[in-house]
Amino acid sequence: MKKLLAALLLLTLTATAALSFAEGAVDQLDRILERGELVIATEGNWSPWTYHDEQDVLTGFDIAVGNLIAEKLGVKATFRETEWSALLAGVDSGLFDLACNGVGYTKVRAQKYAFSDPYAYTEVALVVRKDNEDIKSFEDLAGRTTSNSPGSTYATIAEDAGATVTYVDALNETLLMVEQGRVDASINALGSIEDYLGEHPDANLKIVLVAPGEPVAIPMRKTTDKENTDALVARVNEILAEAREDGTLRELSVQFFGKDLTEPAR
Repeated sequence: MKKLLAALLLLTLTATAALSFAEGAVDQLDRILERGELVIATEGNWSPWTYHDEQDVLTGFDIAVGNLIAEKLGVKATFRETEWSALLAGVDSGLFDLACNGVGYTKVRAQKYAFSDPYAYTEVALVVRKDNEDIKSFEDLAGRTTSNSPGSTYATIAEDAGATVTYVDALNETLLMVEQGRVDASINALGSIEDYLGEHPDANLKIVLVAPGEPVAIPMRKTTDKENTDALVARVNEILAEAREDGTLRELSVQFFGKDLTEPAR
């Protein structure tokens, strides 16, 4: 159902975005301020970054960050939930103004998207069944199978190691596939794995490796007009810098992760 809803959402937003750009919409920041709305892409199924609580309310670290940015801009935050595979593409096409979804900054992604300064730093965890004694490193994934989101840096790590990846969008499903023995392992952000294991203490899973991850930043559309791109990026960076300086980012990180992920590991 979510895949169908995501597809319908993208079709609707594509028509809206196409009309907006055809009309010669100006500076991205000006457009956001004029309409009084910041459209934010997020998955909504990746706790504690972005998820639904027991009352089915969308929440998480990235939801709080998105709300903070919109508040400082003086506009309404509108979150559009979509699958990871459509998230960055939607930003690139102008369907979304930006994405708040724990997106790792990479040089390859930076060629296509305009990124904010990092606002969090993650570690990567390799997870297997508790009875698996054969996989202890990424190198051990050669000839094995993993479950990961398509286009994610975690899938890239597995593929580069020689694993065959089954593409799954939701973290819960990727880990369930490992538990059921349908794949040998999965790779994801340490914070999300820890959150899952905290919610499922009897899960037949164990973390066998923790490695440095990429800095997390906010991707925005890179336009042909550099000044228009820079205006939005600069304002988002100002907001993030203020939130870092006054301790807001740290407080949000501790609230959702139980620890401060806003500073790079020393």
